[in-house]
Amino acid sequence: MADLIETPVLLLDRDRLDGNILRMRNKLMPFDVTLRPHVKTNKCLDVTERLFAGERGPITVSTLREADFFLAEGFTDILYGVGISPNKFAHATRLIEQGAKLKLVLDNLESARLLAEFACNIGQLFEVLLEIDCDGHRSGIAPQSTLLVEIAHLLSNAGVRVSGVMTHAGNSYDSRSIDEIEAYARQERAAVVEAARLLNEAGFEPSIVSIGSTPTALFTQDLSGITEVRAGVFAFFDLVMAGLGVCDVQDIAVSVLTTVIGHQPEKGWTIVDAGWMALSRDRGTAKQRVDQGYGIVCDLSGQPIGDLIVTAANQEHGIISSRSGNPEFIPELPVGTQLRILPNHACATTAQHAGYHVLTEGRRLGYWPRIAGW
Repeated sequence: MADLIETPVLLLDRDRLDGNILRMRNKLMPFDVTLRPHVKTNKCLDVTERLFAGERGPITVSTLREADFFLAEGFTDILYGVGISPNKFAHATRLIEQGAKLKLVLDNLESARLLAEFACNIGQLFEVLLEIDCDGHRSGIAPQSTLLVEIAHLLSNAGVRVSGVMTHAGNSYDSRSIDEIEAYARQERAAVVEAARLLNEAGFEPSIVSIGSTPTALFTQDLSGITEVRAGVFAFFDLVMAGLGVCDVQDIAVSVLTTVIGHQPEKGWTIVDAGWMALSRDRGTAKQRVDQGYGIVCDLSGQPIGDLIVTAANQEHGIISSRSGNPEFIPELPVGTQLRILPNHACATTAQHAGYHVLTEGRRLGYWPRIAGW
């Protein structure tokens, strides 16, 4: 299989993918919630279809390019999970005119006023979720802020439907234990439930109460008051998730196939043809207990080799060495040897490639293309 493929290329283990999807489905099954997976991680029709067993369920996207692509493939219930800006109003309008049940997100009065003005000028009905800040991570409105009701009134007066609230427990990615992840899950749920209550008391009827984080989704104990979950990286997993204890290294479904092209024996370096253009520059494990460099080095079966990691990455060159820094720990890897590198951040690494070379039990199944751009 591997020696016939020019490297670097992106590999996808279909069996691990299916196992990861089943794990999330089984976790959410006891709760009365909808899975609205975030497809920004995979950006691929074949992968997304497996999330729904071939059906066309609700999805979350991070670009309107993704919305265009998946709408053309029959996915109509789409949440655009990034705060909307005026330069995208016309694009959103086209998606709605083409049949998308598109939901937009915003978290401030300025965006609300601009959208309301646009909606009135063209007579277009938009559907909006208000983003809630559940942990001070990045964006959103405080769950008890009167700004929620003020924005909702402004939008509804312009004919924009406020369908509910959404949040993302971004701080769960900094957790140091499963107990911390569970605490963030409780905090995430409480924030949007409180925001929905506030809107409901003001006369609105939020039908969507949405959360989204792979760590919290997999370790939550209570989803009462929640209507949907927007996790995404669970399908592939990565070294950040493994470092959090959310998955095992053996669950990671994507890797980059690379080839040894040289050595620097006195430095304990093995040089491969996968640099940051193939692996990405993401160093998400650097702040975790174990720094995995630019990725764990595995053999062709996907099993880690000793303590080897990619310790440095230039554009087209990766440098493999021992995590300990001891050159004596480097096994013999002759020029031409092919290896698999597990990624720190699946979204970032897969974004470097045009598609997946799909494997099952080590055999090649085919090629699944990805989309890119905005």
